[in-house]
Amino acid sequence: MFVSTLAHLGPNMFALNLTVLEKILRPVVVYLVLVVLLRIFGKRELAQLNPFDLVVLLSLSNAVQNAIIGDDNSVTGGIVGAFSLLAINYVVVRFVFKHRRLDQMLEGTPTVLMDHGRIHHAALAKELLTEGELLTVAHRQGFANLKDIDRCVLEPGGGFFIQGKEPAPADRQHAELLARLDHLSRQIDDLRQRLPAT
Repeated sequence: MFVSTLAHLGPNMFALNLTVLEKILRPVVVYLVLVVLLRIFGKRELAQLNPFDLVVLLSLSNAVQNAIIGDDNSVTGGIVGAFSLLAINYVVVRFVFKHRRLDQMLEGTPTVLMDHGRIHHAALAKELLTEGELLTVAHRQGFANLKDIDRCVLEPGGGFFIQGKEPAPADRQHAELLARLDHLSRQIDDLRQRLPAT
């Protein structure tokens, strides 16, 4: 019954319309081009997706679909294409891992967005980020305000490293209040000792 069901689906289900070599080369070429394009257009595409960036990434996958599969809708073609993408990614990641200089060339270098509590507006502009988007990132990492941040770095992979001020303003105020209360308590004790007993 299974064989008759497969026969009913059609003879082209597993038949390749392209050569195996072309099916392997198409995804590899598209993969390499996308890696280079994402490097050229910056870390923002990986870091902070606004609605426009999301539309671009969704459209990008659709735009390269035919370039990857060609004129082939067979299951075999899809498997060969998927295997090629996974294989090239594995090879590139392994190769880049062993060659740090190449890794820096492909991924780029970190961008310091804030240092010593000051916003670097030129760095924000370079990465096409606004202060509002930076504040959103800060909120996601538990900071209420940009004033609470000492250093913020946009990493090459699109992640944000955020370091708070040491100590945080709220912690400083709390420590100051405790110190004043302790000082007042000592003054009251001194006054009590000076007063004659009644």
